[in-house]
Amino acid sequence: MTLRPDEITTIIKQQIENYNSKIELDDIGTVITVGDGIAGVHGLEKCMSGELLEFETAAGDNVYGMALNLEQEFVGTVMLGSDANVKEGATVKRTGKVVSVPVGEEMLGRVVNALGAPIDGKGPIEAHESLPIEKIAPGIITRKSVHKPLQTGIKAIDSMIPIGRGQRELIIGDRQTGKTSIAIDTIINQHDKDVICIYVAIGQKRSTVANIVDILTKSGAMRYTVVVSASASELAPLQYISPYTGCTIGEYFLNKGKDVLCVYDDLSKHAVAYRALSLLLKRPPGREAYPGDVFYLHSRLLERACCLNENYGGGSLTALPIIETQAGDIAAYIPTNVISITDGQIFLETDLFNAGVRPAVNPGISVSRVGSAAQVSAMKKVSGSLKLSYSQYRELQSFSQFGSDLDEHTKQQLATGERIVEILKQNKSEPVSVPNQVIIIYAVINNFLKNIPVERISDFEKELYDFMNSSQPDIIETIKNTGALPDKAKLDEALDVFVNKYLRTV
Repeated sequence: MTLRPDEITTIIKQQIENYNSKIELDDIGTVITVGDGIAGVHGLEKCMSGELLEFETAAGDNVYGMALNLEQEFVGTVMLGSDANVKEGATVKRTGKVVSVPVGEEMLGRVVNALGAPIDGKGPIEAHESLPIEKIAPGIITRKSVHKPLQTGIKAIDSMIPIGRGQRELIIGDRQTGKTSIAIDTIINQHDKDVICIYVAIGQKRSTVANIVDILTKSGAMRYTVVVSASASELAPLQYISPYTGCTIGEYFLNKGKDVLCVYDDLSKHAVAYRALSLLLKRPPGREAYPGDVFYLHSRLLERACCLNENYGGGSLTALPIIETQAGDIAAYIPTNVISITDGQIFLETDLFNAGVRPAVNPGISVSRVGSAAQVSAMKKVSGSLKLSYSQYRELQSFSQFGSDLDEHTKQQLATGERIVEILKQNKSEPVSVPNQVIIIYAVINNFLKNIPVERISDFEKELYDFMNSSQPDIIETIKNTGALPDKAKLDEALDVFVNKYLRTV
């Protein structure tokens, strides 16, 4: 064999040119303890809070976790998947990323889990973008005060406790008082309002979520809605991150200048999931065993709801958090926390619900801190005295049962109050348009219903809507297009004609 020096020289030169002296260090840790969805990891010196970690498993596939506790020797990690195949001594790698979820138009009409993966059996979601679930809320300079109404289609709310786009309005009440129904009806009412809706189910039964999806599908609302579900059977970490996932999906559309509605159902279960995580991570418990940062848990979520000014796209993200109370106790820890964060609350009362007043809204302690800024001009004018009349009726009602001889003025107030209660009653999934709401509220506060028997009010209301839409379309169009109250004389005349016509048939 003959050696060729020139060939050897060429090879050596190539190797010298391609030589890479860079040394790469991988930050790798080891699982010390694992159980109850919590893993203690040793060795990740540069790990960041909230970072996504990759666990090697005995089965060969990888499970991810999220770093929450950064201690001197260990990193306390919550598992975002089953820990059954994660063993002590397993290798853990840093990813250098925080938990992110897919976002985009492709998410609309889908049901996803807390990590944004589809669970509706309709195949994969081809999302082209993903965003981190944690984000600092928009600052003061980027915001604009709430000025545009978000119509719920529910007369009691749109008239007395109006919600604006970019507001945070709490729905609070005992279980089985219709909290979810108000949120679902609000989503259904957005069908022609160009509002993207996100419904986040936290700790709900899977059958309940399936029923909600069925209602939204039948009403045609799923085409502009995303449902994020972290059911009661899922891990506490997934229930903990699910509202942030929903908010992130909504923020994608917010940044495109669109209006978004986010429903968090409900934050009581969210706080319970976070308490379970915190206790397993051996964080010190505080009041009612909740950790000290449970207020921050909800404030950093709800502060992301905003109305951006025109320089930043002019979009809005409205939050409707739901809180479940025990025996109407709104002074408990989590309810008071969330009340202090939000811009008002809709309080649902068990006694009203049982008395057949549905939605069971108590206007006495319900409030919207945005107020008439979130109402069209016509609604502002007709609903001004409605809440006062309703509250006076509730007050008089409790006293009138003790006295038999009432003066004429009191009797008239009670009669008007009874009719106000009747017109504010509404069936589920039957939103009422703004023009129809304005007309029926105008009719009741101006005593057009004084001769209508209380038991016939519901029937009267339906026929009034049909009459106004068919014979007085210009009145309806005026309210719908301008938001202003039409000519008073013309409206009075139309109502007089219909009331006289109706009384002849009774």
